[in-house]
Amino acid sequence: MKMTKKQIEEELTNSKKRINDAIATLSLTEKESELDLLEEESKKPSFWEDKENASKIMQKINTLKEIISPWRQLKNEVKELLELTIQSKEDDSILTEIEKNLSVLQNELNKREIDTYFSGKYDNNNAIISIFSGAGGVDAQDWAEILLSMFLKYIEKKNLKPKIINLSPGTEAGLKSVTVEVEGTRAYGLLKSERGVHRLVRISPYDADKARHTSFALVEVIPEIDSNDISIDDKDLKIDTFRASGHGGQSVNTTDSAVRITHEPTGITVICQNERSQLQNKEQALKILKARIIAQKEAEREQELRIIKGDNISAEWGSQIRSYVLHPYTMVKDHRTGAETANVQDILGGNLDLFVENYLKKEKSGH
Repeated sequence: MKMTKKQIEEELTNSKKRINDAIATLSLTEKESELDLLEEESKKPSFWEDKENASKIMQKINTLKEIISPWRQLKNEVKELLELTIQSKEDDSILTEIEKNLSVLQNELNKREIDTYFSGKYDNNNAIISIFSGAGGVDAQDWAEILLSMFLKYIEKKNLKPKIINLSPGTEAGLKSVTVEVEGTRAYGLLKSERGVHRLVRISPYDADKARHTSFALVEVIPEIDSNDISIDDKDLKIDTFRASGHGGQSVNTTDSAVRITHEPTGITVICQNERSQLQNKEQALKILKARIIAQKEAEREQELRIIKGDNISAEWGSQIRSYVLHPYTMVKDHRTGAETANVQDILGGNLDLFVENYLKKEKSGH
């Protein structure tokens, strides 16, 4: 049904409000100021003398542009359409064209509105995702490897860049643990919904009797943070080196390049063996260690708040967040949001938007 000029104006005014609300939620004015400062920094003659710092700044610039540009474009489009509507003077051909453009704008606005869910302190940061096989023996180790494949496919769909930092193979199949660094815009915001215990129910391919088995894997997702955000006393660190193993390559395996760092006050241990030099592995391990210490402090703070609010706190090892059932029926259900689907293979193929978006909506609503 064709819209009147008044209806078009009302729809455009509503779209303008939604855009302005999103710009405020995303603090785009502050982000634009930050972008201006960083771009000025990048123009200095000495900018590339410190290549590592320059690369970080350029990544930040690109991230900010990816966040800012779509919303500025939407704001300009709605402004132009409003001006054109005012000038149209009930011209049917012009109003028809405006209505078409309005429909395109609203579709794009609906797609971009998920941007407003990424307002957490670290949502725009890179992420570090670790998977640990749990109860279930070889089935659990196989399940950990299936989860790794699922996440890598999702990461690829979101145009993020994964880098395996450490991988410990399973005894017969699968893997005991793996840590992956994920670079890109909103990597942590997109992946944080996956932290917790993932439960698999299926007919075990490793059971001669073809019995149904339940397997568990723990997924840890933490944001990569600036090393200046936290300082660590060297005397609190225990550093061990050993010969790297796994997929690192033959030249890696011939030297004691792998590094294990233990932060004795917290007991947090990080292993890195992907890089070819001991120094690079140490730097990478320290970066992850600092991120895990900050994540632990944040978790402790959240737990204290839940105690104050009187919320129930499970003493279990990370109560399951999601169940994947392959037998006697097929279903994937997220126990935090209630979102579910019978298309298990689609989910294992990396199409996680259903669960990610429902989690982000729930988090934003505060429930």
